[in-house]
Parts: sequence; C-alpha cells; structure tokens
Amino acid sequence: MARGPVLGAPRLSEPLRRERRRILHAVHDRIEEVAETAIEVMRTEIPSYALQDERFFDDVREQVLEHYRMQLAALAGDRDIAPEDLVFSRAAAMRRARAGFALEDWISAFRVGRQVLWDALLDCAGTSAEAQQAALCLVTPLMRYVDYASTHAAQAYVEYQQHVVADADRERRDLLDQLLAGVAPTRGPLFAAAQAYGIGPRSPMMAVVAVCVDNVGTGDLTSAEHGYATSASISVAGPWAGRTLVVVRHGEVVTVPVVRAGMNAEDICAHFEAVQRRLARAGTMLSMGISTVARGAAELSRAYAEARAALDLVPSGGGVAALPRLSPFDYLALRADDLARQLVDPRVRALLEEDRRRGDTLAATIRAFAEADLNLRLAADRLRIHHNTAHYRLRRIEERTGRNPRRIADLLELLVALAIRDGAGEGEDGQ
Repeated sequence: MARGPVLGAPRLSEPLRRERRRILHAVHDRIEEVAETAIEVMRTEIPSYALQDERFFDDVREQVLEHYRMQLAALAGDRDIAPEDLVFSRAAAMRRARAGFALEDWISAFRVGRQVLWDALLDCAGTSAEAQQAALCLVTPLMRYVDYASTHAAQAYVEYQQHVVADADRERRDLLDQLLAGVAPTRGPLFAAAQAYGIGPRSPMMAVVAVCVDNVGTGDLTSAEHGYATSASISVAGPWAGRTLVVVRHGEVVTVPVVRAGMNAEDICAHFEAVQRRLARAGTMLSMGISTVARGAAELSRAYAEARAALDLVPSGGGVAALPRLSPFDYLALRADDLARQLVDPRVRALLEEDRRRGDTLAATIRAFAEADLNLRLAADRLRIHHNTAHYRLRRIEERTGRNPRRIADLLELLVALAIRDGAGEGEDGQ
C-alpha cells in the first residue's frame, strides 16, 4: 500500500469545522477512559480475549491508545496516514497470530475499537443539530482508517500463517522422507514431530496413498488439485486419539496412521473407506491404496510400496483397495493380466457374464458352496433357498461349463474365473 487513506477535515463551513475540532479535542481529553471502555467490551465480546491475563491487556491497551491517537490526529487534519505509521499494528498482529489467536478475533477487536470510539464521538458531540452534523462528517474517514488498518493487520496474519504452514509442510515431508528411509528420528525437531503423531521406532503403522481422480470413469488423475483439501479431510477425525501424519507430495496424499492400543488394521481401513465416501459425496473422488501393518519404521518403506501397488487394484472411477481385507487368492486374482483372462475356459466366462446380467445367483451359489466346505445343505441354508434349488444350480453350472463344483479342482477353477471376472469388471462398489 503506497498511500494511506485521506482522513483530514473536508471542506466545511466554519461553524461545522469548529464543532468538529471541539468534538475531537473532547474525545482526546478522555482518550484513556475510552480505551479502557474498549478493553472491557473486548473482554466481554471476544471469548479468547476473556481468557487472557493483565500482561496481555497491557499490550492491547497500548495498541488501542496508539490507534486512537493516530485517528484523532488524522481526523483533525494534523497528519496523514502512511503505511509505515502502522508498523506497530503489524507487529501486534504477528504477536497475536504467533500466540494462536484467530484472525476473526483480531478483526473483532478492531470492530470493538471502532464502535467504542464512535460512541465517544457521539457522546462528546452533544445533541445540537450542528454538533450532530459535525459528528456525521467523521463517519467516512473513521471507516476508511479502520478498513486500512485492519487490512494491514490481516496481511500480517496471512504472512505469518503462510510462513507457519510452509514450515509445517516442510517438517512433515522431512519426517515422512526419514521414515520411508527406514529410520525413526531420535532427536531434534523431527523427533518431537514424530512423538506428536504417536510414531516411535517400533510403532505399528500403516501406509495409505490417495490420489484424486479428475474425471470419474476416465482414470485421469490430477497431481495435487485437491491435495490439501484431501489432506485436511483425512486429518480431521478418526477412530484414534491424537494426530495423524498426512503429507501432500508428488501428486499424492500419503498418510501414516499408527495402529494404537485397542485398534486393528480393519479399524484403519474402515476409517479411510468412510473418508473416501464422504469426499466422493462432496465431489472429490479419490483412489486409495492401504497397506498391511508395518512393525516399526524399518518396515514403512515396504508398507508404502504396498499402498502404491494397491492403487493398481482400484477402478478408474475411484475407490479403496485395502490389502488387509484381501486374501492371497483375492490379490492374485485382482492382479490377473489379459493372459490369465484368456486362459479362462470360454464356456465358464460366458456363463459367468450371463449370470452377472441376471443377478449373479449362480456366482453366489458357487461362493456359498465353497464357504460351506462343499456342504450343499448348509450352502442352501445360508442362501435361504431350498436345497433342491441349490442342487439344480450346481447341475446347471456343470452342464453349461463342463466343471463339476463338487470336484475340488473344478470348484477352484470356477472361483478363480469368478474372481478374475470381478477384478476385470472393476467392482461397482470400488472395493
């Protein structure tokens, strides 16, 4: 800001100029009383200020008086306002930001100060028409000063917060890089940061990698368009107490949740699945890969590689691939390439595709029969169908494919074909 606002006396009749000067001098004579009133209102209306001690309010009092004296001198036409005049205010804003006060609290203090000063001006003006008119001519320059000064304060807040955010981002990235190198920090700032996230040399951890899908269904991934929004959403809450390390890097969001006491890998998976769904409803579609548990920092690089590999199992439209929820059989089937799909007997492939279009009743029967250890009656009970219906379905599968589900080798081939089909179909539920 090269110039300050114009606050001096406008062109007024001599009687109005005299009234204006009288009002300003009267307020100046009681300026300390006005400042005390402003401080009391701040205590009452700004909750974070109400919690502070007298040392804090000594600083506030000094700031209020400095602003009031500057405004009164400028309104009287005795001086102009330049950016360098507000260095004291910028320094105070930095102190408030460093102490953790919200920007809205600082701006509320400006609002209170302005209102109390205006009340004092009206009180000193009196009730005559000429005095009221003289007071009204102070409204615009008073607002200009407050706008100008509060803008300077806001800039100081933003500069400080940008500095803090940049430092925090750098610290998180440095911590993640060291953990991925297989070493937990043992001293210094990174050690303190690791402790804040509950990370120790042997802490059980998992790795979660998320990328944003730009256009659902196309598989076009953005690098970091929604990275920080995603990071904030992941950080806000979970089934654990304490903070979680979340880092935006290289077009992906990497999270290192600690498996704390009373938790297991499924708790972590369920939380991130809920995060993915919540963000999807808000319009941010994620693909997430979740690793198995790493037993300490030495295994975290392996967990990160697992989470990256799990992303390959996620459909192009987004979803979650959680390795702790997959059996080795499921994983191998999901990783099947085109050659594996070609090796599936065309009769089996045709039956399963047709069955999917008709509601997957035969697929459900195959799975239930396997899960019941080839006990057809138990499988029928679980499917809530008559055992004769289950028997008919198995016979139909054998007739159409040449595979008898009662033979272990044939049943295994059907299960593999079914898993490959579902993997190739990229699972409607994204799992």
